[in-house]
Amino acid sequence: MTRGDEWLHDPRPVQRVKLFRDAPVDRAAWPATVSAVAQFLEVAAGDGWEFGPGVTFLVGENGSGKSTLIEGIAEAAGLPAAGGSTNGGSETRRTESPLGEWLRVERSPRAPRWGFFLRAETMHSYYSWREDLDGGDALRLHEMSHGESFNSLLDEVLDHERYVAGLACLDEPEAALSFSSTLRWLASLDRMRSRGTQVICATHSPVLAALPGATILELGEWGIRESAWEDLDLVRLHRGFLEAPGRYLRHLLE
Repeated sequence: MTRGDEWLHDPRPVQRVKLFRDAPVDRAAWPATVSAVAQFLEVAAGDGWEFGPGVTFLVGENGSGKSTLIEGIAEAAGLPAAGGSTNGGSETRRTESPLGEWLRVERSPRAPRWGFFLRAETMHSYYSWREDLDGGDALRLHEMSHGESFNSLLDEVLDHERYVAGLACLDEPEAALSFSSTLRWLASLDRMRSRGTQVICATHSPVLAALPGATILELGEWGIRESAWEDLDLVRLHRGFLEAPGRYLRHLLE
């Protein structure tokens, strides 16, 4: 098989993300001033940022650029900027960065086109859009708790067997989840990966990031670096607090 044939048969919905040559990027203005975004743009302007199959996690502190990157990638992949699927989603006042307009996704024409962008803070609007579209959504997502609605989306959309492959962009899904529900999502991510779904997930959860075989990209003032789970600041800090909460509380509450 030639290199061209390999590209043609590559099933990844996102093989790599590149920067449009005429993208009006202002390197002195947000979001290009965020270290991780600046590095991503630099790579995207060259050969492109490649995403492997399976699950890729973006982890880092608040403000490190996780959500900005995943929103831009989702929009470049053709997903609604406010969240939803390739079939449609809610529309809100645009608050996203222009990153999604600067980027283009490279993929084989044979790659699956279905995808879903879960954006935690705008899911309420997506639920309303879905109920209006269906004339009374059978899931009745507005009648569920925050966590229950996320778990229903997981069962009926993201981890449903009818969606055998595609792209799932997830922006901090653990925001709505209990510990046991987070474990449930961990198992579902593994099933989705086994069916060929490509997942790009921004998270603060050391539980989700523990998924075996996942690629972990840690974002910070250094930019973006690939990391092992046990080396993450995220894991070190959670572990330190659970082992000795008094050591942290003494400084916080004195």
